[in-house]
Amino acid sequence: GRRSADRCRVDGMAANAEAAGMAALKSADQDRYLATLYAPAEKREALATLYLFNAEIAAIRDRVRDPMPGEIRIQWWRDALGAGVDGAAGHPLAEALVRVIEEYRLPVAAFDRYLEARIFDLYDDPMPSRTDLEGYCGETASAIVQLAALILDPAAAPRFASAAGHAGCALAIAGILRLLPLHRARGQCFVPADILAAAGTNRDDFIHGTRLESARRAVEAMVALGRDHFVRFETEAKGMPPGLRPAFLPAALSAPYFDRITAKSFDPLSQNADISVIRRHWTLLRRTLRGWGPAEVSL
Repeated sequence: GRRSADRCRVDGMAANAEAAGMAALKSADQDRYLATLYAPAEKREALATLYLFNAEIAAIRDRVRDPMPGEIRIQWWRDALGAGVDGAAGHPLAEALVRVIEEYRLPVAAFDRYLEARIFDLYDDPMPSRTDLEGYCGETASAIVQLAALILDPAAAPRFASAAGHAGCALAIAGILRLLPLHRARGQCFVPADILAAAGTNRDDFIHGTRLESARRAVEAMVALGRDHFVRFETEAKGMPPGLRPAFLPAALSAPYFDRITAKSFDPLSQNADISVIRRHWTLLRRTLRGWGPAEVSL
């Protein structure tokens, strides 16, 4: 009786922790929250922890006035994850992430590269080129996709590393375009300098809203780049095991976001692009059931 009661208590605490993590993720990152609902129940807490870590780091820019405190926070995370259980002690999210890293044998080096890349967010430096942008996306959004894949299916995940790379680029570019009004208000520009130049504008003009036609051409070029990565992702994702699909579901929302951003009635320079919850659910459900590529089955 007592042993059963203790077991029930432990199970109840675990269920409460999972519910709290999912609630926090729903508030911080609704797209990844919805995607997590399509993952196996026993993997959701681990995925939510990974995604909450991503949201925590992404939010640092909004929580500090100057870059240096932000760099200190990022360095704390690098030290904590590098030190393991002892380094994370006293920080609930860091403790949970260390447990996930250890349980699923996730590469700590990927987190270190992720955190290094995120330092760029803290400054208003220009993104020099398309290649630099793709590198940034690869170390951030693509890394999160690949780490989620390792949680879901560590045996199959390595075969789809290239798919994760392109999925992350599509996902990150859609995110950049969705947040253009916020970035411009900050004096920040993730659109690469070579894309801006080809469109007939530059970083300062893009931020301050001069040469609007050129700015719109730059947005169109970014959408084209994002769509290209999405198509390449779909090609690489052919034959993906169903159990791996939830890791890639957030990237599936890139296509409808690109559609919204390019709609004639929409101005991405001044409006935050969004799509309905119904469309999000339908997109995620469809990809959960069908996957990607010509082997799709009709619903």
